[in-house]
Amino acid sequence: MLKSTVYNIENHPVSEIELPESVFDYPLNEHLIWEAVKNYRANQRSGNHATKNRAKVAGSGKKLWRQKGTGRARMGSARSPLRRKGGTVFGPQPRDYSYSMPKKARRNALKSVLSDKYRNQMICVLDQIQLESHKTRETQNLLSRFEASGQTVLIVDSHNNEQLMLSARNLPNVKAIDYTEINIYDSLKYHRIMMTVDAVNSLLEVLK
Repeated sequence: MLKSTVYNIENHPVSEIELPESVFDYPLNEHLIWEAVKNYRANQRSGNHATKNRAKVAGSGKKLWRQKGTGRARMGSARSPLRRKGGTVFGPQPRDYSYSMPKKARRNALKSVLSDKYRNQMICVLDQIQLESHKTRETQNLLSRFEASGQTVLIVDSHNNEQLMLSARNLPNVKAIDYTEINIYDSLKYHRIMMTVDAVNSLLEVLK
């Protein structure tokens, strides 16, 4: 078992927490991480891009000229793809880009990222995060005490901590999330991760 120091919001050590090696000492697997990030980003795509075919383009359905006798090619509609401002043939249509990835593979990718950050001392465990108010400066003061003001920080706690969620939402380089929302993309995007003891224990129940 690995051990990590637990701090209070004043950056004073108060206790220690045991972390299983199966989660926080997982080998770095860059290809698995790449696969997990690719899967996450594909699942986030809305896929709402579209072009209009000849049935959806605005225009009259009247036949432009008679079928025979004009010397011109026959033409039945002004919305034909052959004409200017006509419909698009085989253009992009709304689609679902999401695809499934094995649950075990996704969890192992997250373990790999968390383990790498733990080895590089980028994970900080706090006993709890109780702010005095929901003002933005409360989170700024918290980060300054941990010398993380100029860094991107992911704070993991519970949605029930409304003071934290409201206080952190206006900081461009900080994101506060519930422990159930932690994912491979945010774990890589943010330089440091600050987690409460409750969030760590809840996360371990899923990743073990």
